[in-house]
Amino acid sequence: VKFNNCAGNKGVRYETNSLDFKVRADGTMYAAHQVQMPSKQLILMLTAWDPETLGRWEAIVRFLVVEKSQRNGHKPKGRKTVPGELVQQQSDTLLPWRQHQSANGLRRQKRDWVIPPINVPENSRGPFPQQLVRIRSDKDKEIHIRYSITGVGADQPPMEVFSIDPVSGRMYVTRPMDREERASYHLRAHAVDMNGNKVENPIDLYIYVIDMNDNRPEFINQVYNGSVDEGSKPGTYVMTVTANDADDSTTANGMVRYRIVTQTPQSPSQNMFTINSETGDIVTVAAGLDREKVQQYIVIVQATDMEGNLNYGLSNTATAIITVTDVNDNPPEFTTSTYSGEVPENRVEVVVANLTVMDRDQPHSPNWNAIYRIISGDPSGHFTIRTDPVTNEGMVTVVKAVDYEMNRAFMLTVMVSNQAPLASGIQMSFQSTAGVTISVTDVNEAPYFPTNHKLIRLEEGVPTGTVLTTFSAVDPDRFMQQAVRYSKLSDPANWLNINATNGQITTAAVLDRESDYIKNNVYEATFLAADNGIPPASGTGTLQIYLIDINDNAPELLPKEAQICEKPNLNVINITAADADIDPNVGPFVFELPSVPSAVRKNWTITRLNGDYAQLSLRIMYLEAGVYDVPIIVTDSGNPPLYNTCVIKVKVCPCDENGDCTTIGAVAAAGLGTGAIIAILICIIILLTMVLLFVVWMKRREKERHTKQLLIDPEDDVRDNILKYDEEGGGEEDQDYDLSQLQQPETMDHVLNKTPGVRRVDERPIGAEPQYPIRPVIPHPGDIGDFINEGLRAADNDPTAPPYDSLLVFDYEGSGSTAGSVSSLNSSSSGDQDYDYLNDWGPRFKKLADMYGGGEED
Repeated sequence: VKFNNCAGNKGVRYETNSLDFKVRADGTMYAAHQVQMPSKQLILMLTAWDPETLGRWEAIVRFLVVEKSQRNGHKPKGRKTVPGELVQQQSDTLLPWRQHQSANGLRRQKRDWVIPPINVPENSRGPFPQQLVRIRSDKDKEIHIRYSITGVGADQPPMEVFSIDPVSGRMYVTRPMDREERASYHLRAHAVDMNGNKVENPIDLYIYVIDMNDNRPEFINQVYNGSVDEGSKPGTYVMTVTANDADDSTTANGMVRYRIVTQTPQSPSQNMFTINSETGDIVTVAAGLDREKVQQYIVIVQATDMEGNLNYGLSNTATAIITVTDVNDNPPEFTTSTYSGEVPENRVEVVVANLTVMDRDQPHSPNWNAIYRIISGDPSGHFTIRTDPVTNEGMVTVVKAVDYEMNRAFMLTVMVSNQAPLASGIQMSFQSTAGVTISVTDVNEAPYFPTNHKLIRLEEGVPTGTVLTTFSAVDPDRFMQQAVRYSKLSDPANWLNINATNGQITTAAVLDRESDYIKNNVYEATFLAADNGIPPASGTGTLQIYLIDINDNAPELLPKEAQICEKPNLNVINITAADADIDPNVGPFVFELPSVPSAVRKNWTITRLNGDYAQLSLRIMYLEAGVYDVPIIVTDSGNPPLYNTCVIKVKVCPCDENGDCTTIGAVAAAGLGTGAIIAILICIIILLTMVLLFVVWMKRREKERHTKQLLIDPEDDVRDNILKYDEEGGGEEDQDYDLSQLQQPETMDHVLNKTPGVRRVDERPIGAEPQYPIRPVIPHPGDIGDFINEGLRAADNDPTAPPYDSLLVFDYEGSGSTAGSVSSLNSSSSGDQDYDYLNDWGPRFKKLADMYGGGEED
């Protein structure tokens, strides 16, 4: 075997995967001992390896096993036969089924040979069919043999690529081969006699299509896109381009090599990139990539087969677009070293100044977006700097109100940086820092009350004019000489006054804790303090007055009215004491009955249940039904205590067994005697009788209206009567007319020939007739108008009443007329006719009203 490792083959060692065979250092393979081969062929794996580089290479070696008699006693004289020549001789005749004569005259069948592969070049130009090989058997001298082949390419698709002469055994290829379509074929050769009996065992035939360089390398993509950071070092990987060749990759036909043809632009060097000729990896080969100068390179890559031989190989090209990506190699820089701005005091969210910067990196990327920081001059955090996302400018904004009286100006030091950190080796510029001077302008500020809400405590009931407190405001404008004046803004009860100059508050009325304006013992008023600045400014303050309770309200009793049975021990009256004051000026209360009049204590008794409740009951065994005023004295626990005499109206009435007042008893308790009750009942009966008599009289009067006759003579009655007047003829001129024009025509042909469906005479339509109102036999004088209106309404809506709404055909006007044509007449009206009155003529004129009415809608 021959081997070349491109290094002189020094130290290369050979091995096989069989212990029966070994390989010398010069590549000679030999049998290590006597070997009995059981098969027709032997396949070994041969390995060459380098101990220094540890490289390993493998190859397959195939041996054909030959009989000893063929090697020693049957060689042709004058030439040396090798195994390949034994199989395929110069005449291209294969004898796979040779028979041999033994020494004793007997014929012994030898093992079949293994036929070496048959190589056929692709794209052969013919002529076709082209002979490949001839197959024959030694038995063809004794009997007639027929040869055939089977397999893919013969009797299986693709069909008839190969054919064989059944008599001579010559095998042909019938058309050009394409290795890219199919690289090999496996056929079997058969030998049979004339009867179809097998003469020899089938022999395997392997046909390999030899590759030709008939395919150009094809790039997977025509355009490749890659990127590389600017400032990358030489050797930085960029991208990989790949081209495939359909030819055999184990031969030079399919071995593709790459090279760069052109680079655009050629800046800063014409060879900024290189490509690995075998892998297609594009890497940088020179320094100086700068996105700010060149943002994109267009590289034309060529792929050539035949291992890149431009003379014999086929080539193809593709375009590689290499984008130089931005890195933060340019720090942002202020366009000027100082900025200035002005802001009114007490204003927030105001942009004071705009800071402009310049950055040469890619706009709207983290390498370009600016971030601003205040590094000194604002310890209280009055300002912040926000970035405009469009212009990248810094907007100095007030976030905390400034006070002119505290700071009249600010000197800020600001610094700008990018969102992304600077690239390695890039330093910040001294122009990344700037100063900002902000002036504060004074404005008129509103006065304010230092204690807001202010709370004071005092007893209720202080007299009018009492000085409560001084509620003064402070003007923050210390550098302006301004006067502050005070006024009331809210005083619900109008109890207070304030001095307009010094803010002293006095009472204008007595303060009452029990007033509805008091909430939780506190009265609240709001005052206004205004200066005289330009423009004027004002502030408000709230004064809260906590009123301490005094015993100024006497207690009251509830309920004011009650009800009790005339006999004792059945029920009692529960009494509750209430006081508008609060503790300690309320309970416990003292309940007692007055000594005057003496009947009170004689008839009633009161029992104290606890500090707030007592019970009133009868002292005697029976008290006549009626209403009694019972006075009760109630006293609170204030200092000094207050008492009140409350009168409770008690209704005493007879009760049933459940202790409830009866109805008669309730009336009696209301103070009415038996005579009064009887008088009321009599009055009710009389009133009901009068109502009944009035109803009877109205019914009778209605009946008389229907039965009463008219008071006039029937002949003079004009209702629903036709009045006939004397008819007076015209004069002689009125009698001068020609009646012949109205005569019926002599023939009726034109009538009989009328189109069917056209009615000549007025016809009554078929349909339900409306129900007319029924007139009474003896009508009442008052219903004449209603009857006429109802009849008119029914007739207007009756389609069966004449004249009928049908088509009338007037087609005969006589033999002639002395009248002229009416088409020459003009309307005397100069304007449009108003037809709205047709809407008032009833349903029969509705269609005319729709056609001519409507005004502007038409």
